[in-house]
Amino acid sequence: MARTPFEHGADARADSCFVSESAQDPFEEHRNLLFAVAYRMLGTAADAEDAVQDAWLRWSAGDRGDVADPKAYLVRITTNIALDRLRSARAQRETYVGPWLPEPILTSPDIAEATEMSESVSMAMLVVLETLSPLERAVFVLKEVFGYPYAEIGKAIDRSESSVRQLGTRARKHVEARRPRFEAGGAERRAATDRFFDAVLGGDINRLMEVLAPDVALWTDGGGKVQAARRVIHGADKVGRWLTAVSGVPYAGVEWDDMRPRRVRLNGEPGLVVDGPDGPITAFVVALGADGRVEAIHIVSNPDKLQAVAAGRELPI
Repeated sequence: MARTPFEHGADARADSCFVSESAQDPFEEHRNLLFAVAYRMLGTAADAEDAVQDAWLRWSAGDRGDVADPKAYLVRITTNIALDRLRSARAQRETYVGPWLPEPILTSPDIAEATEMSESVSMAMLVVLETLSPLERAVFVLKEVFGYPYAEIGKAIDRSESSVRQLGTRARKHVEARRPRFEAGGAERRAATDRFFDAVLGGDINRLMEVLAPDVALWTDGGGKVQAARRVIHGADKVGRWLTAVSGVPYAGVEWDDMRPRRVRLNGEPGLVVDGPDGPITAFVVALGADGRVEAIHIVSNPDKLQAVAAGRELPI
């Protein structure tokens, strides 16, 4: 069967804003919401699209005569498909070469009215969500991001309401202990990240040291397909030296003079994509600490995880 078209991504709150050719079809009406749930559950746009496709197949083939609430039914299907995929992915990621990072995706430049939603899809948050169990992640996404009541979540994942509350409490405490603490507005966030990107592109270690937090962590995801650090690098001195060492030299078979950096918004945050002649070769996203300095750097260079960026696919939030 041919794959159903998936045009853009998801708007977590306003899932009805997507104008489809089948506006009367409940699946098309809620497609954006389903992608939003699946992406936050799975961490990659490709897997999220596959989960939405599987949900469409079940929706199309199933008997919907007894479905009183199509939206809840579709969310339940998608959540369970994502859970199954996440459990399988966990085993695969144990043998992944180097650190595993979520797949970056372009997001709308105007997030002033969607701060909570943008945080829920940030690279730093998705990295934290990777440390939850699949069930904890499902409960956190459905409750904390989309505001579903515990009773409804219980029906979606086939657990009692009390069990879901316990899962939600554990997940929330875990996330709160690890989530970024920078609370400044968009202009300050942009200025802080611009200082970092300027220092990286200029290969200026002194400027880098000014913007890096002492305990900064650098994650580089090459997936064994391009050169990348095999472990997370910790500490401003080591991170600064690693970044300046790779600045100005060929990467992924592309000469420095053939690279074209562009400032974009990735996962709700200011980001940097470096393009080569054939498309993106790497993407940078940073997380800022309470003092406005960079405390985490996420660099995705695995070409399999740059396809959404290469396609220009945007996730409205």
